[in-house]
Amino acid sequence: MKSLNNYIDHTLLKATATKKDIQKLCEEAVTYQFFSVCVNSCYVSIAKEFLKHSNVKVCSVIGFPLGAMSSKSKAAEAQIAIQDGADEIDMVMNIGYLKNKDFDSVCKDIDAVKNVMPNNTLKVILETCYLEDDEIIKASELAIKGGANFIKTSTGFGTRGASMQDVKLMKDVAKDTAKIKASGGIKDAKTAIEYINAGAERLGTSSGIAIIKGEISNSSY
Repeated sequence: MKSLNNYIDHTLLKATATKKDIQKLCEEAVTYQFFSVCVNSCYVSIAKEFLKHSNVKVCSVIGFPLGAMSSKSKAAEAQIAIQDGADEIDMVMNIGYLKNKDFDSVCKDIDAVKNVMPNNTLKVILETCYLEDDEIIKASELAIKGGANFIKTSTGFGTRGASMQDVKLMKDVAKDTAKIKASGGIKDAKTAIEYINAGAERLGTSSGIAIIKGEISNSSY
């Protein structure tokens, strides 16, 4: 297993986040050599500037946190984020389409984003707290069909974050065709390692420092 810091997308997605908060996030990511910072799209260019002399990547969320925006708006937001310097995109699946069994629209929504960023990593957030097991399986299949490089459990803004059952179901579908990102509620090293052992290759958390230090965070994400 790689060092824990190499799995972590150091995350700050609160509506109240300021430029100063983003700078602090980036400074922490450099200090602890996290894989990336994950920010809202309005802060991509700022994060990229802060991190320009480091190896830390910039990840932007798209269609966040509901996933209910039009496909055109998601694609446009993704395109701008990439132009601003995002290395990776985490987009929220249209959960209403999935619930309505409009599977073709789910795929087209994801494909619309992937088409504007064919050479960048796309993670599709399933928001598993709202899904039954069979829906998690179907959502995983559709995300991969739509072009996802990763399937991701949660936004951290739903009714719960990741669970081991979520990751197991997603891994059973993905096998070696896509990677898994667990996010939401990962607040200590023990939990982080359990998710990695279950098949997660990336962790989304605002508790990365506590995880690295062997502490338990009281963060909400």
